[in-house]
Amino acid sequence: MSDKPTLDRADARVRHDDSLKGALKEFADRLRSGDLGMLPVIVGLVLISVVFSALNPVFLAPNNLVNLLFDCATVGVISLGIVCVLMLGEIDLSVGSMSGLASAMIGVLWVNAGVSLPLAILAALATGAVIGAIYAVLYNRLGMPSFVSTLSGLLAILGLQLYILGPTGSINLPFASPLVGFGQLWILPAWLSYLLGLLPGAVMVWVGLSVRRQRLAAGLSAQPLTRLMMKAALLTLALEGAVYFLHLGRGVPVMFGLFVLLAVILNYALTRTKWGRSMFAVGGNREAARRSGINVRRIYLSAFMLCSTLAALGGILSASRLASASQQAGTGDVNLNAIAAAVIGGTSLFGGRGSAWSAVLGIIVIQAISNGLTLLNLSSSLRYMITGGVLAIAVIVDSLARQSRVSHGRG
Repeated sequence: MSDKPTLDRADARVRHDDSLKGALKEFADRLRSGDLGMLPVIVGLVLISVVFSALNPVFLAPNNLVNLLFDCATVGVISLGIVCVLMLGEIDLSVGSMSGLASAMIGVLWVNAGVSLPLAILAALATGAVIGAIYAVLYNRLGMPSFVSTLSGLLAILGLQLYILGPTGSINLPFASPLVGFGQLWILPAWLSYLLGLLPGAVMVWVGLSVRRQRLAAGLSAQPLTRLMMKAALLTLALEGAVYFLHLGRGVPVMFGLFVLLAVILNYALTRTKWGRSMFAVGGNREAARRSGINVRRIYLSAFMLCSTLAALGGILSASRLASASQQAGTGDVNLNAIAAAVIGGTSLFGGRGSAWSAVLGIIVIQAISNGLTLLNLSSSLRYMITGGVLAIAVIVDSLARQSRVSHGRG
């Protein structure tokens, strides 16, 4: 008898929140509290698509979007690592140079020295991990700011890249090799693409039902079942529609599939593991995290190593995309685009808040701007200015949302 009122109150809360009006009110409350989530970047992506498709209908052509996804994967993988260090309130300015060094190592070891491709890839990834560990040691043991250590690393790694490439400065990769095919040609089978499109919705329902049962058992309010099913259905329809549209052209690139898989793994690690909770805790308040028993030094070590390793992987993907390793690899705007993608996608520069999906959405925004301006035959100067403006807006939105959260918490 004593448990019945508690369960009745929980059921009442579920019924109250089950209406569309309740859902809209909850969404409005989240916005007022500064919890914008992915909304700004999604709205921006929609606006970019509308503008560029109006100026040039080719922008939304299936094959153009396939090429855009190919380009997203190379820098997007690097941006996943940037998310990790930004969540701690730190930065890695050498990711572009690290990607260039990794591509150079692939060319030198695989093409020139005759080392097998798997061993060359492992050597490049191991180099990235070692360099990340050096940054962590400089920060943990000597207190060197990450801005200074990674800026020094940028110059040193760039010099090493130029040194190992030698006077030729460029190495062409075998066009018929699996590595180049992976970066330029390989497409997921249609059946597999549609199957993978069903998984996120299914996982959402499975996790949502599990959480819902636990909260109701504890007498707490839970997400209404109909709303959970509606979210999963909308997500599934959106993904299946995207897959269908892409397969009107070449289809979904395997390389972009790898990028999304890495984002899924990182998202799970950040949201479902002790390491992920520790990342958020250290980024939010380092001293409080240390006092609660978290090994702060180990968290910084893992973040910097993961960032540099993913930068090396991005360099390998870039070499496969371009079918070459050259002195220009990793230079130009690679470094800034990787950082900008994470920030534009919603990862906070102040630490303590971020998501693997921010890198996915952010790099799509950047590549969409680049692709749209290229189709309009406009100069790269406009791309830099527009990307810079979008980045500035993202930081302003992040700052305003942070202030709103602080004031809301005080209220």
